[in-house]
Amino acid sequence: MSIFLQSYSTLKKEYLPETFAISSSAEIEVALEEASAAFIPFAKKTFIERAEFLEAIAEAIMNCGDTLLQIAQEETALPLARLTGERGRTCTQLNLYAKLLREGNWCDAVIDTAMPDRQPLPRADLRRILQPIGPVLVFGASNFPFAYSTAGGDTASALAAGCPVIVKAHESHLGTNAMVAEAVKKAAEKTHMPKGVFATLIGTGPVLGQQLAMDERIKAIGFTGSYKAGMALYTTATQKRKTPIPVYAEMSSINPVVLLPQTLAEKTSVIATALAGSISLGVGQFCTSPGLLFAIDDEAAKTFAQELVNGLKVVAPATMLNPTICHTFYKDKASLANSENIQVLFDGDNEEENYKAAPALMQTTAAHFMLSPALQKEVFGPCSLLVLCKDMNEMQAAIASIEGQLTGSIYGNESELKTNEKLVDSLQQTVGRIIFNNVPTGVEVCNAIVHGGPYPATTDARTTSVGPEAIRRFARPICYQDCPDALLPLYLRNHNEAGIVRLVNGEFTKADIVS
Repeated sequence: MSIFLQSYSTLKKEYLPETFAISSSAEIEVALEEASAAFIPFAKKTFIERAEFLEAIAEAIMNCGDTLLQIAQEETALPLARLTGERGRTCTQLNLYAKLLREGNWCDAVIDTAMPDRQPLPRADLRRILQPIGPVLVFGASNFPFAYSTAGGDTASALAAGCPVIVKAHESHLGTNAMVAEAVKKAAEKTHMPKGVFATLIGTGPVLGQQLAMDERIKAIGFTGSYKAGMALYTTATQKRKTPIPVYAEMSSINPVVLLPQTLAEKTSVIATALAGSISLGVGQFCTSPGLLFAIDDEAAKTFAQELVNGLKVVAPATMLNPTICHTFYKDKASLANSENIQVLFDGDNEEENYKAAPALMQTTAAHFMLSPALQKEVFGPCSLLVLCKDMNEMQAAIASIEGQLTGSIYGNESELKTNEKLVDSLQQTVGRIIFNNVPTGVEVCNAIVHGGPYPATTDARTTSVGPEAIRRFARPICYQDCPDALLPLYLRNHNEAGIVRLVNGEFTKADIVS
């Protein structure tokens, strides 16, 4: 058995020279033990101290300069412009959590002071706050070497909550992981964080990932990847451990796009152009790529299909992230094309041996779609399925049959949308983010964003993996009853030293509590 791993570059069509040792049993134990030991000291750091840590991580990542971008490009074949933007987004995430911590209101501090004279029974002094859950295991994602990997959203939100993090490095970008991990460790030293607050381990997913998921010192998991791997982790963490833990897994989504007939007829070319760009963006390797299109079977839909094909035809084949993703794309695309009642409208040149993919578009009827659950399987890459409905009733039924998704888009004018409100309501029940008159690709890092959705898009539809709200995944409410003031968390003490907004006896205030 090999004791090291190498990243394979589909850009260079060869393994990159640098080798990375697979983490030994001793190294794994050290990481787990140090993370466990670091938990309480890190949890007791003030919000300002944690904010300074996150800001220092962002600064250290930027200080890696162009070398980091070049390594990431060799390992992922992603364009430098895309990687530059993603690095910026990663640092924006870190700084957004730092801002959240500095404001302090995220912790939901609630205080109900004692009422000793209340009749018929007195009330104790009760104070509640969100506290970190414990060491978190984070899995790097193949398609986002920065934003969903070593110092990405899961890591940033867990650290912001006060949880030590162990990252299982993705095998496709080990060099990128090493450089970012070093930046995080430098930031931890600079800001005097406890030893063990962050670690990264190397190994194959099924072996190392399962081993870590089983360890009782891990208290939560953040994962972005395939449905198969995500559900394997979920099963282990919730059914095989002595103590079940939450698993926040983003796994699979085909992001349906609904095209209402009047708007499609009026804006055929505009919509076709937008969707051609969205389907092929990043070689379709986005979790929000539109893999499913719904339209009424009329002349506008026929024109739309042809214009969409024309738009896809001019897209040159592009290099995919890694050999496994490329081979899986061709296999799943072929399986879809060979399915019963599937018409291939367009399929670009086969360049599997060069690790490249071109867009594909297929078509079926709504009646067949509703009878064939396999058609909802994600084809991860630039491939979409057009589903033609005989009327609005059938479209409504088809939308109601869709499994959980990250996003759902609907094109329609205000009158159409109002007339088809039940269809909108049905789509809303299926997704984490409903988009009007736009494509699904693109996830804004901001306060209002929801990047999540009902199963099987994720394992928990109540959360988001992007935006400040994600911090709540790695915290839990704790109530302190009649606790001496000096032993309370800083943010629950009588003197509101941090100046945060608290709910005191049913009213929001920043005022101190006077005994």
